[in-house]
Amino acid sequence: VMIYGASGTGKEVMANHIHANSNRHNAPFIPINCAAIPSELMESEFFGYERGSFTGANDKGKLGLFDITSNGTLFLDEIGELPLRLQSKLLQVIQEKQIVKLGGIKPVSIDFRLVAATNQDLEALVEKKRFRSDLFFRLNVLPLWIPPLRERSEEIVPLCLSILEEMNAK
Repeated sequence: VMIYGASGTGKEVMANHIHANSNRHNAPFIPINCAAIPSELMESEFFGYERGSFTGANDKGKLGLFDITSNGTLFLDEIGELPLRLQSKLLQVIQEKQIVKLGGIKPVSIDFRLVAATNQDLEALVEKKRFRSDLFFRLNVLPLWIPPLRERSEEIVPLCLSILEEMNAK
């Protein structure tokens, strides 16, 4: 599932709703903002690493996001910010349903649902060679567009009432 929408439209809320209403609802929902992880750490965050795989690595190794998400849903927000090098690896993970940890040699099978989101025009990024076309077509199987609240004015009052109820409960 690929969710498109401006910042603040509720893309993560939609992703969480998809997860909660799926057969994976009892497994983890892991939201990741691709723009918030420094590019030099992304690979170890996504794939994890074996012990001693690089200087400063944890002695016991580290589980990656794909491991942690096992049987659940991984939500990649701001997918358009993913570096090209990691886009290639993500594509391979989607196709092979396997990962190899940093410093590892043995592929590990994984099972997860991927939901991605962006506020960017991915097709334009593909044309500019800043986003892989093959990854775009893999992610864009079920595109969802969330319009901004200014285009959904009928939702303003129910949203305000919901927030008011939540705040009153606190």
